Amino acid sequence: MARLKVRVTPRGSKDEIIGWRDDVLAIKLTAPPVEGAANKACIEFLAKVLDVKRAQITLVSGEKSRDKTFEVKGLSDQETNQRLTTYRNR
Repeated sequence: MARLKVRVTPRGSKDEIIGWRDDVLAIKLTAPPVEGAANKACIEFLAKVLDVKRAQITLVSGEKSRDKTFEVKGLSDQETNQRLTTYRNR
């Protein structure tokens, strides 16, 4: 199981990976930070990027914060980083 630290910027022009800042992945999402919409959008975006099911991604901390921690079931930290790099470089 992988742990992924993410910094989310809501209300962006499109869903995209900005890049790494230390060990934190910066992501922009179009969803607003209202009633969990950005959390749901972040899980959906990460599932697409990592090519896993949404059910494999769990928000562990940061429900009401821009800084979030997710667990990704079925992938190691190395596999997660590799898939994120591959997605970003295409």
